[in-house]
Amino acid sequence: MSLDAAEDESTSEIHIPAEVDWDMLDKSKFFFLGAALFSGVSTALYPIVVLKTRLQVSSTKLSCFKMSYSIMRHEGLRGFYRGFGTSLMGTIPARAFYMAALEVTKSGVGSATIRLGLSDTTAMAIANAAAGLSSAMAAQLVWTPVDVVSQRLMVQGSCINAKNSVSNLNSCVYKNGIDAFRKIIYADGLRGLYRGFGISILTYAPSNAVWWASYSVAHRFIWSGLSYYTSKKDESCISGYGFKADSKATVAVQGLSATFASGVCAMITMPLDTIKTRLQVLDGEENGLRRPLTALQTIRNLVKEGGLNACYRGLGPRWASMAMSATTMITTYEFLKRLSAKNQDRLS
Repeated sequence: MSLDAAEDESTSEIHIPAEVDWDMLDKSKFFFLGAALFSGVSTALYPIVVLKTRLQVSSTKLSCFKMSYSIMRHEGLRGFYRGFGTSLMGTIPARAFYMAALEVTKSGVGSATIRLGLSDTTAMAIANAAAGLSSAMAAQLVWTPVDVVSQRLMVQGSCINAKNSVSNLNSCVYKNGIDAFRKIIYADGLRGLYRGFGISILTYAPSNAVWWASYSVAHRFIWSGLSYYTSKKDESCISGYGFKADSKATVAVQGLSATFASGVCAMITMPLDTIKTRLQVLDGEENGLRRPLTALQTIRNLVKEGGLNACYRGLGPRWASMAMSATTMITTYEFLKRLSAKNQDRLS
């Protein structure tokens, strides 16, 4: 029995839109359309990522407004898109790894948990958590080098005043992504491109597991609430017709579920994300030589700069970025899966 079949049997009154699993997808259409759709999403949300990164590496606390004003004043709109080309080129293969691992794991684990006799809600939460874990690990193999290069470009040339400058900022000047890639390889070898890889896995793997599990639970809870509310309002729903979702309701529920899941993840993983960003961007100084910071040195610096509060610099932009990205991602992703389905009739 598949996860989808179990869901259909237990939701006679909720009528949640049919799930599209891995076996139902036209893979070539799925990856081609996915690259195009998610490139558009990345373009729209990139300025928030730049703002979050600048705040995280700043040695003093700045408001989002002050940092945004500083970037716009000294660098213009272009400052909000530093490293974008590199990030976009890396996003395409990283998303492909992510989506493939996500769907394969979700389908396999979902079917296995149903066979074990677990309820469909529990099975869906476990399947989504496992899928989030595996997809994050697969994507980080590609995304970490891209992250290192793009973040170096993001903070390069940041024109903040001397009081707020970042003293440990890497001193190399990069012309573009290819030049940054070459110089990092020359200075630190392949290891330089994977700075912060371990903590990236520690950040994104649990974060994705929590996000997808939270999303699954919230998604089902909201649909159940809508069904209960509608049945109370309209007695005809009790007779078995239930709440039938239209496209607007579907998008609204997906958006609310994604925002909830993003809030949970942002609060839990923000300190790790700040440490990761600093490891990838900043250097330390030893005997007059600049060397990559260790995780312990990074934590000590954060403690000196403000303790736990310093770890949560950029929380606002990260939460906003995660919420908007996740809401856009999940609605786009579900839309993409329906566009890529081999048999559209099965979705009605």
